[in-house]
Amino acid sequence: MPERRILPYNPMLKTLARQLRTHGTLSEILLWQQLRGKKMLGFDFDRQKPVDDYIVDFFCKDLSLAIEIDGESHREKYHQDSQRQVRLEQLGVCFLRFPDRMVKQDMGNVLRCIQNWIEQHASSRKV
Repeated sequence: MPERRILPYNPMLKTLARQLRTHGTLSEILLWQQLRGKKMLGFDFDRQKPVDDYIVDFFCKDLSLAIEIDGESHREKYHQDSQRQVRLEQLGVCFLRFPDRMVKQDMGNVLRCIQNWIEQHASSRKV
């Protein structure tokens, strides 16, 4: 297996990431219950993971896949979220974004979307 690419991260964000994990939103907790423990096709996801100068909601390092849940706070931060996503995509990170409401009300489709993405990209993304 090829050597895993290491993404940079700001160590100053570790404390904030820990706090965000402790005070997660309902949708983050619900999705985490479905991703943790390699439940998604055997892939390991981290929650509130520092990558570069940002923290992503969920991250699979083997796939370089970030999963973001866009809640109310993201409406005011659209420009910042876009800049962050562009920067992380430059580092090779792919994104899946889901509205908070969808995670709460339609988890089956959220999980199918994640599973489909992994099935389509796993062989070419695994590093």
